[in-house]
Amino acid sequence: MREGAAPTPINKNDGEPIQTVERRFLDHFGLAEQPFGVTPDPRFLYLGPKHRQALTALNYGTDLNRGFLTLIAPPGMGKTSLLFQYMEGMRNKARTAFLFQTDGDSRDLMRHLLADLDLEGEGKDLPEMRLILNQFLTREMNAGRSLILVIDEAQNLDEKVLESVRLLSNFETPWMKLMQIILAGQPQLAERLAKPEMAQLRQRVSFSIRIEPLTREEVAAYVTHRLWVAGYKGPALFSVGAQNLLGEYSQGIPRNINNICFSAMSLAWALKQKNIDRDLMRDVLSDMDYQVPREDSEPEAKQVEAVKPAAAATPRARATTAAAPQPPAVNKQEVEQPRETAAVAPRTAQPPKPYAPPRYRSTVLTVKEPPAGGKLARVAFAGVVLVALGWFGVQIGINKQIDASWRSIVELVKGSGAAASSPAPTPAAPAPADPAASPSAGDASPDAKSELPADSRNAGMQPSGSNQSIRKGHDSN
Repeated sequence: MREGAAPTPINKNDGEPIQTVERRFLDHFGLAEQPFGVTPDPRFLYLGPKHRQALTALNYGTDLNRGFLTLIAPPGMGKTSLLFQYMEGMRNKARTAFLFQTDGDSRDLMRHLLADLDLEGEGKDLPEMRLILNQFLTREMNAGRSLILVIDEAQNLDEKVLESVRLLSNFETPWMKLMQIILAGQPQLAERLAKPEMAQLRQRVSFSIRIEPLTREEVAAYVTHRLWVAGYKGPALFSVGAQNLLGEYSQGIPRNINNICFSAMSLAWALKQKNIDRDLMRDVLSDMDYQVPREDSEPEAKQVEAVKPAAAATPRARATTAAAPQPPAVNKQEVEQPRETAAVAPRTAQPPKPYAPPRYRSTVLTVKEPPAGGKLARVAFAGVVLVALGWFGVQIGINKQIDASWRSIVELVKGSGAAASSPAPTPAAPAPADPAASPSAGDASPDAKSELPADSRNAGMQPSGSNQSIRKGHDSN
C-alpha cells in the first residue's frame, strides 16, 4: 500500500474486491497514506527550528571540510531521518556511505564500509582493506569528490573501534581531508567521548550538534505537517485539548508522537469518529500506560456549579446573588436539566474546587491593593516635606531674633549719639564789674542767671532773656 498498489481482489459472487484494513482506515479519514509510520521517511521530516539548525550545521561543517562532526539527540528525535535528508542534499557533491551496524569490531566496521562503497573486502585483513580504501579515496579526489561517512548509533561502538574511526581521518592531503566523518548517536556518545582516553578523538571533533525535544507548539505543527504530507484536507483532526495532552505526555519526542497519534486515530476509526477530542486522547494515553489523572471538573460539572453560586461563592458574592434578580424559569424540564448532567458526570477523587460565577469574578479581580513601594514613597516624600518646613521655620525664627537684636543695637547707638551731640550745661558767669552794664540786664539777678540751665532741663523751656544771657556768658568766658 505504501507503494501505491491497488488492493488485491478476492473472487466473490459480486466480483468486488475486498479492501484491506489499512485502506479502510485511510478512507475513513480521507488520507492517501499513513501519516504516522515507523520508517524514517525523509518526506515526513518536520524541519522545525531545532532540526533546521542541526541540518544547517551539518552542511556548514561539510562545506568547510572540517573532518569530524557529531550529532547527538535522545532516542526517537528523528536523527536518522535528518541524516537521510542531509545525505540526499550531498548526493551531487560527494560520495556518501551510511553505516548502522555498530556491534562488531574494527575489522567488521571496515568490511561494512567497503561493502557500502561496492568494494571487495571479504577475506582480507585490516591493512589490506585500508589499502583498498586509500586507493578509492585517491580516485574520488582526482574526480573532484570526497567521501562522507555517516555512522548511526555510534554510542554502541567499542573504544577500540572508535580509535579505528579516528585513524580513518588520517586519509588526507596537505591541503584537504579525503573523508568527512559524522558520528550520530544518543547522549551516551557524548559521555563516552568525554573520557580521558578519548581525548585524541574529541580534539578532532569540530562541531558537536544537539537536537532538543519539541515544544508544545512545535508538536502541534509536527502533527499538522505529517497529516498534510499524507494528503489530509479536512478540518482539524485533533482538538486543542487533545493537542495539549499530546504535547505534555509525548515529551516532545517524534517517535512517541507517532505512536500516540496512530493509536488515537485507530480508536477513532473503531468508534466511527472523524476527529479526536480530549476525552478520547485521555483514554488512549491511559491504555498506553501513561499516568493521566482525571480532571477535577468536567465542562458539565462547571455548568452545574454555575447555577449554584451560593454554595461556592464568597459571602460578598452570596449577598450580591441574593440581591440580583433571577431569570424566570421557562419550564420544569429546563430547570432540572443540570441535575441530570450532574448525575452522569464522572466522580472525582477530590471534591471540586469552589467556583465563582464569571459575573462576580471580574469584580473581585478589579480590586487591587497598591504596591508596598508606593506607600514607602509617600512616607518618604512626606518626611522630606516636614523636614523642609521645619528648616524654613527655624530660619525664619533666627531671622526674627537677629532683626530684633539689630534694631535694639541701632536704638542704643542712636541714643548714645544724641546724648553726645547735646551741649553740656555751662556754669553761670560772674557778674560784670562794670556797673554800667547792669541796667541792660533788666531786673534779672545773678542768682536767677545761675539757675537757668537747671530750670531749662526740668521745665523744657527757656525763660525770657535767656538767649542774651547765655551769649553774654559765652562772650565773657
